Amino acid sequence: MVSWIIGALGAMLVAGAAYRKRSLSFSGMIAAFVMGTVYFGAGNAFWFGILLIFFISSSLLSKLHHENKAELELTYDKTGTRDAGQVFANGGMGMLLVLLNAVYPLELWELLFIGVMATVTSDTWATEIGTLAGRPPRSVLTGRVVPAGTSGGVSQPGTLAAAAGGALIGAASWLLRAVSGMEERSFLLLTLAGLLGGLAGAFSDSLLGATVQRMNRCTECGREVEASRHCGRPTVHARGWRWMNNDAVNALSTLAGGAAALLVSLL
Repeated sequence: MVSWIIGALGAMLVAGAAYRKRSLSFSGMIAAFVMGTVYFGAGNAFWFGILLIFFISSSLLSKLHHENKAELELTYDKTGTRDAGQVFANGGMGMLLVLLNAVYPLELWELLFIGVMATVTSDTWATEIGTLAGRPPRSVLTGRVVPAGTSGGVSQPGTLAAAAGGALIGAASWLLRAVSGMEERSFLLLTLAGLLGGLAGAFSDSLLGATVQRMNRCTECGREVEASRHCGRPTVHARGWRWMNNDAVNALSTLAGGAAALLVSLL
């Protein structure tokens, strides 16, 4: 019971601060409060700490030179102020693993969790750093140059950022496991699991974005965008599965990242 109270207080503090900084919408704040409470209440510092590292680092990066990203944000389905859908798309799979571990403790859940959180961190870091790098991205399918912000576009700075984000989660998991009194694991192994899990998840996100993610076309300028409105007008469906929005892509890519981290750990 004490852990749930501590988790609720910590989650309230972080979610409230993020709401005031406009990193979260009101619905996003409520979702983050629920999620943070579960992560600590049903888990421990290992689970909650990794969630915090992802959330704080991603929120800071999303505000970095925000004025330079304003035009790109008009093409996205959602902005840098995360709503409940974005919060659960990024942290929902991890929350499920926390609950599974609470009901039936297995190291399997912990290793999957590292890959899942490495994926959402890598993907966010790649997007935020990649859009600021000044280099045009290339299609993950064809290698051709595509406009900045295009779903399925990758760049060298973005890929390096993705690797750094994943490695950070892996390295932090080693430290947080030690702090939480969990079974010792190799620092190198966990860092590698985070690195490769994050890259696998981020590239899965790009592949889904280039193939089946729902994309719309602006009837005014003709640009392909995620948003339902662009240039002040409603957009029309251009390609992809209509139900496969960005939140669905994020959620599915975490499965690939989790599986990759687990495979690395087992091998």
